[in-house]
Amino acid sequence: MKRRRRKKLQSRLVSAAGSGTPQRIGELLRAGADPDLPGRDGTTPLYRASVQNRPANVRVLLAAGADPNRESGHGDEGLPLCAAACWGHQDSVRELLAAGADPRLREDGGHGRTALEWAEAGGHLLFRS
Repeated sequence: MKRRRRKKLQSRLVSAAGSGTPQRIGELLRAGADPDLPGRDGTTPLYRASVQNRPANVRVLLAAGADPNRESGHGDEGLPLCAAACWGHQDSVRELLAAGADPRLREDGGHGRTALEWAEAGGHLLFRS
């Protein structure tokens, strides 16, 4: 696949992850988009789906091979689980944890908050039984 086409597919996948349907994500994956690669701005599809609380999209991306512990973007982005926990997106948190996301992993190369700390700071009881 040509580089330009791959970049367009990745950009479309990141966009669809946050506002599209699981079916659209499937189409883009079948066309050659990579579930684990970031788009032009550095945002990964899984991060976008997590921060926008799109649990069905999170599930499709994880099933396609997206790494639940991969950081996204630069600066104000980070781990998908931290994004979902920060905003109290319980369904997305469940999907990520089921796929092996580590709630103790720190963002920002190991120097930032964990998902547990983000949830606590936001007053979300996402990790309690």
